Amino acid sequence: MRILVVGAGAIGGYFGGRLLDAGRDVTFSCASRRAAQLAQTGLNVRSPNGDLSIPIRPSCWRKTFASRST
Repeated sequence: MRILVVGAGAIGGYFGGRLLDAGRDVTFSCASRRAAQLAQTGLNVRSPNGDLSIPIRPSCWRKTFASRST
C-alpha cells in the first residue's frame, strides 16, 4: 500500500516518519521550501518514543491559487 502524507510539518512529519521507519511506502506532499529543507537535512523526529533521522527525498506538490475577480 502506498501512503500519501499531506504536509511534512510536526504532525505529518511524525506520523510519516513512523510509517517510514516501519518500512511503509510513504510519499510526502509539501511546499517547495519544506521539500528543499528535507532534501538537505532529512526528516528528523524527536520523541519520548524514540528519535528518528531519515534521509528522504520528498515528493513536492506545489499549487498556485489565483484570486478570483468579481
